[in-house]
Amino acid sequence: MKAFLSGNQAVARGAYEGGCHVATAYPGTPSTEILENIAQYKEIHSEWCTNEKVALEVASGASFGGARALAAMKHVGLNVAADPLFSLSYIGATGGLVIVSADDPGMHSSQNEQDNRNYAKFAKIPLLEPSDSQEAKELTILAFKISEEFDTPVLLRLTTRISHSSSIVELGEREEVPVKPYEKDIKKRIILPAHARKRHPLVEERLLKLKEYSNTFPYNRIEEGDRSIGIISDSVSYQYAKEVFPDATILKLTMTWPMPDELIRKFASMVDKIYVIEENDPFIEEYVRLMGIDVVGKEKIPLCGELNPYIVGVSLGKYEEKKTMDKSELPPRPPGLCPGCPHTGVFNVIRKLKLIATGDIGCYTLGALPPLNALDTCVEMGASIGNAYGIQLAMKDDKKRKKVVGVIGDSTFFHSGVTGLMNIFYNRGITTIIILDNRTTAMTGHQGHPGTGKTLMGEPGNEIKIESLVKGMGIEHVYTVNPYNLEEITEVLKREIEREEPSVIVAKAPCALLPEVRKAPKKPFTVIADKCTGCKVCLKVGCPAISFDKEKNIAIIDKFYCTGCTLCTQVCPFDAIVREEE
Repeated sequence: MKAFLSGNQAVARGAYEGGCHVATAYPGTPSTEILENIAQYKEIHSEWCTNEKVALEVASGASFGGARALAAMKHVGLNVAADPLFSLSYIGATGGLVIVSADDPGMHSSQNEQDNRNYAKFAKIPLLEPSDSQEAKELTILAFKISEEFDTPVLLRLTTRISHSSSIVELGEREEVPVKPYEKDIKKRIILPAHARKRHPLVEERLLKLKEYSNTFPYNRIEEGDRSIGIISDSVSYQYAKEVFPDATILKLTMTWPMPDELIRKFASMVDKIYVIEENDPFIEEYVRLMGIDVVGKEKIPLCGELNPYIVGVSLGKYEEKKTMDKSELPPRPPGLCPGCPHTGVFNVIRKLKLIATGDIGCYTLGALPPLNALDTCVEMGASIGNAYGIQLAMKDDKKRKKVVGVIGDSTFFHSGVTGLMNIFYNRGITTIIILDNRTTAMTGHQGHPGTGKTLMGEPGNEIKIESLVKGMGIEHVYTVNPYNLEEITEVLKREIEREEPSVIVAKAPCALLPEVRKAPKKPFTVIADKCTGCKVCLKVGCPAISFDKEKNIAIIDKFYCTGCTLCTQVCPFDAIVREEE
């Protein structure tokens, strides 16, 4: 039986066929669909975890207990999980342990395009890279077996193009792998210095055995062709190389760490000239050069951004560069918050009060863009809270320090904002933190989190109330506001930034795109032409449902976009905006 699957769906299928028992993740593009699809297989316990570190800790605990386990995350998520990752390299795996990292060359939805192949080298664990959906499934199954055979976690690296592209996959049956009986082994699993010193040589021995295995690994293969051109490639770059140079001799690397040095030397002896085609870092290129083999790599192939056949062909002189439309010739299409987004009102008040607002990762990062212009920083998950406190420390003798607030979403707060808020309270900070609680993990597609009480498997979970959690830390001043009420937000925010104690404002309203919200639509607003003076104040709200007719000099509201949230009518100084049929 065959199916047309994306790379992410194929990994999920591989987890099923490979006898996985436990799967964990924190949602993040381009990896999100892996767990969403694993959740369809009831034989696997799957769950969204608070963050990637917790996801890997849960998966590794399942491995300690003898179960096959998988933890999935986007590339920057592995930064969060790096602490357990490096210790797990020393500890190894009882039940097979697979860590899926979905990298994002080109930064389609990420703050950087780090190359997580380096993590495998740094942590001294094997790395597998599929080049299509069929391999994504097969390598997931193999990863569990390699993990158990070599007593190691295995890193399975996808990229956005592999995760989201679809191809035909041959489906198989599930292998029912029994959970191994638990055995206590403190010298292996308790990484005290005395134990770790004995484990490190075992890691180095394991790496040598893995290198031998890599040289005979069937997915590392030489595809013979024109021997005047030799290409070494991996992942989706292999597909581009095949398309641009169909007649070349190619060394396809699929187990890219440890690298198959004997196979590389054999390949080098077969061809006249070697090109290394890979995205982002010169990971393969540097290794081959260290072997004393001359190659053409990043001096031709771009270091930054995502590759494609055209870029590869032009870079290596196979294609002529064609004049393309300059981006400046295209109409601008900036991203923005959705119509009716509950975050919009808060950002309007922040801009109006001229606050310094540190931002975070999520939909609300868009509050930095015109016309809202409400955020000053965005570093990584949870940074807004520490950043706001740090700016206040730097401005301790400046009256403007009270103008600093931190803005964070509900899912991000649970992910890594809680500890930053604890730090403010512990160190007697005075920062005001605004938690934008839209009742979901919105940007990645409405996944659950501890504040929603909804689990990945569709079962009811325990809901953690943000207000109770914050008060439990000892912070007394916690206020919940309606983010669609500009007057209320303004009043509470002006009061709290003057307070000489930490305070938290929870702006709570569900995402406008949640099914339960869309099922109960409100009547849209319209502009009374005779009353509109063309002042454009409503345009500053930042709602994409509002536009401006220059010829008529009036604002226009698209009734098909308008959600009836009321923000525009609250700011209109001439009462020119009313609900339809009023």
